[in-house]
Amino acid sequence: MAKSKSKISARSRNDYRYFQTYRTRWSDNDQYSHVNNSIYYHLIDSIVNTYLTERCGCIPSTSTDAGQSNVGNPLIGLVVTSYCSFFAPLSFPEPITLGLRVVSLGRSSVSYEIGFFSGSSTDSEGQKEEDTAKAVGGYTHVFVDRVTRRPVKVMSAELEDGLRAVLVENKDEGHIDSPKSKL
Repeated sequence: MAKSKSKISARSRNDYRYFQTYRTRWSDNDQYSHVNNSIYYHLIDSIVNTYLTERCGCIPSTSTDAGQSNVGNPLIGLVVTSYCSFFAPLSFPEPITLGLRVVSLGRSSVSYEIGFFSGSSTDSEGQKEEDTAKAVGGYTHVFVDRVTRRPVKVMSAELEDGLRAVLVENKDEGHIDSPKSKL
């Protein structure tokens, strides 16, 4: 099921296409003084959904939209699998740069990979921060109809084009394979 973890542990910023910086908070640390595992999953979800909103036309519904079937995008992405592999700790107060890429794109599903890097893309003197990923994680979305929750037959052009912009297809690179969905 899993490809070589040594390949994903060697990921660099150059392997990713979209970036976001996160300023860690004191509350992100656990009792061992490093960022808690749950925060990584929170950040994976945040960068993916930010990208979908900014670049793919996926407008999330709001709490005032509850019960309305025609609000926002008619498609929603449901997470069907997720993972995170940890190689070195991150800790408050350091900033974290998240790198996003798509590693697999189907007719109704997409698999994302996120690299976690220490520091912002450049430090205060303009020098590039550490280039090797401290962790690599991701998940697979299956896009379904908002009302019926059945997989879509085809993604919208705007969604597919946005996802293709960060697609990295290289079978030899090694990523954590998701179980194949029948959706």
